[in-house]
Amino acid sequence: MPNPLSAPIDTCACPLCGQPNQCSMEVAKTTGQPIAKCWCLNVSFSPELLAQIPVAAQNKACICQACATKEANG
Repeated sequence: MPNPLSAPIDTCACPLCGQPNQCSMEVAKTTGQPIAKCWCLNVSFSPELLAQIPVAAQNKACICQACATKEANG
C-alpha cells in the first residue's frame, strides 16, 4: 500500500535545490514535443553528487545544470 504522506516526485525539479532541471526528456513527456539533446549528456556526475539525491528521487528526477556546475567547480 502506498504511503499517503509521501509527496510525489516532481520530475521537472532538481532533487537537490528544487529549481527546474531543464530535463529535455521530461519536457518532451509534458509537451509531446520531440526530445532534443539534453544538456546533461555532456556532463559527468560524480558519485558524491549522486549520493546527495534523496532516496525517493533517485532515478526519477534529474539534477539541474546549476547544481551540476556548482559541484564540478567545487
